[in-house]
Amino acid sequence: MFGQKRSSPPETPDAPENGPLSGKGRPTPSRKEAEAARRANVRAPRGSKQGKKASREADRLARARQREGMLAGDPKYLPARDQGPVRAYVRDFVDGRYTVAEYFIFMALIVLVLGFVPNVSVQQFVSFAFFMVAALIVIDTVILIVQLRMRVKKEFPDKADQKGTTLYALMRVLQYRRLRMPKPRVPRGTRKKKQDKPS
Repeated sequence: MFGQKRSSPPETPDAPENGPLSGKGRPTPSRKEAEAARRANVRAPRGSKQGKKASREADRLARARQREGMLAGDPKYLPARDQGPVRAYVRDFVDGRYTVAEYFIFMALIVLVLGFVPNVSVQQFVSFAFFMVAALIVIDTVILIVQLRMRVKKEFPDKADQKGTTLYALMRVLQYRRLRMPKPRVPRGTRKKKQDKPS
């Protein structure tokens, strides 16, 4: 009798493994319940690998949506410096014109490369051409800025709206057209006496 009593306790924890109850006396969860719990754990910010992967994917999709919206010119996705009808007007004014300044970076690279040519005549010609192009850029940009300020004052009389438009236009002019953000929405050669305010 004492041998049977001593052998019975080890058998007690082994019995639920094949039974319907778990080790704590609760019913064994079904497959559907286990799947739901797994999904909840993934959604919960517990630092698991699945949670981190899902978070990275969500961030990637959010950045992709923001970039697409910014490229399309959607005001909802534009940075603060690009928002507002005044900034949109300035962008359209600059993008609708042929400017020399946007090619400055390419001209500077050409001058840099030709500067290594061991020929005095070539270097003199490059220096002269560089100063001529620089002067042309200054003249072209000054004309554009003067015209822009006149148009902005006429379309947006409030001085608060005019603040920062000159610097914003200069930064836009110096960028190559295909690399400008937000993307240009008007074709080159657009010269209107009075451009419509964007809605």
